[in-house]
Order: sequence, then structure tokens, then C-alpha cells
Amino acid sequence: MSNPLPVVIIEDEPAIAENLIHVLEMDGYPVQWFSTGSEGLDYLTQHHAALLVLDVGLPDGSGFELCKTIRGFSDLPIIFLTARSDEIDRVVGLEIGADDYVTKPFSPRELLARIKLRIKAKTKVESAAQPTIATNLELVANNFDYQVGEQALGLTAAEFKILQKLIASSPNVLSREQLMIAADMPPESLYERNIDSHIKAIRNKLKPVGLAQHLSTKRGFGYFYSPKGE
Repeated sequence: MSNPLPVVIIEDEPAIAENLIHVLEMDGYPVQWFSTGSEGLDYLTQHHAALLVLDVGLPDGSGFELCKTIRGFSDLPIIFLTARSDEIDRVVGLEIGADDYVTKPFSPRELLARIKLRIKAKTKVESAAQPTIATNLELVANNFDYQVGEQALGLTAAEFKILQKLIASSPNVLSREQLMIAADMPPESLYERNIDSHIKAIRNKLKPVGLAQHLSTKRGFGYFYSPKGE
């Protein structure tokens, strides 16, 4: 696998999480682990992921409610982990948007197989739906998003503000701090490196329309957008 997206684990029991992390990393998957729902949600609102392994019983809330929230902005595969095996819990989990349901105790190898199956299925669907690259490569702002022809990029609010600032300032280089301000990200509460994650996400969304090369890095300084590309 080349540069795979991470598997995110939201699980408050370290022993369970560590066993799963071990088999995932041995199989080549990067992993992000969080012991609370709020930490996991913060990460997922800022980053892309391959799949989420979500514990139903979390110290700061219900995994079911967290799943509903995540489904409001993401369609990544979700596998529930729970100590409860009641049929009603499985049904509820699947009805609110989960893709699979595993009860504790479980075999990490079996869960790994389920994870790989769900990621493969998601990749197959995305490949089949891959849009045709537009021939008219002009970015147009529309309804707090950018689009090329009829194809919208699907930017988040922060991504839209960052790209808007880069385009308006083109071809000048903007620092991470300038982009944080443009995205309304308080410098005192967030790391500048968060901008790097947003830039990566924007580039990924520019790829299908053939414009990823227009968003460039000036090492040691920041980022800039070039209408002509590199």
C-alpha cells in the first residue's frame, strides 16, 4: 500500500486498542488511536481516514450518538466494537450508519479481515464513481465551495477559506499563520501544522479535476496557488 489513509480507533481500553494497533501496523496500516469520543471527533473533522473502529461505550458519551454525528459529514466505513451482544444493539448500530458490528472479546485477526474487506469495498465503490477530469480547468467559487464546470470539490468550510485566500493572493506565498487566520483558526489554540493537513485535503480534492499541481509548497515559508501550475 502506498501512503494509505489511517485506520482510526476510538476505544477507551488500552489493552484492546494496543492489540488491534499491533495487527494493523503489522499489515501496513497507519493507525490513529483516541480514548475518548471528543478527541476522535476532533481528528475526523480535520483529517481523512480509511475506516473507523468505534467503541459503543465511551467515557464521554455513546458511540451510537458519535456515529450519527460522523455520518453528518463523512461516509467512511465504521465498525462498532461493543461488549453487548443483544440483537437490538446490532440493529440500532447498523441502522444509524455503521457498516459492521463486532462483540468483545474478539479475535484481532478476524477484525483485521473485516477492516480490510470494508476498506476494499469502499475503494471499489469510489473507483467506479471516479469522475472524469474536466477539460475546462477554471475554478469557480459557488455556494462556499469551488467547482470546475459542473463538478464541485466538496470543500469543508476551513478548506474553502484557505483555498479562497490562496487564490486571491496568487502567486504570493502565504505562511501557515496567515492561512490559519484566513480559516478563522485561533493561533493560540491550534497547531500551525494543522494547516498542512488542510492543504493535503485540498490537494486530494483538486486531483480529480487535474488541478492538484497548482497548489504548491514553498519549503520553509508556506504555500501558494499558481493558476498555471508548476
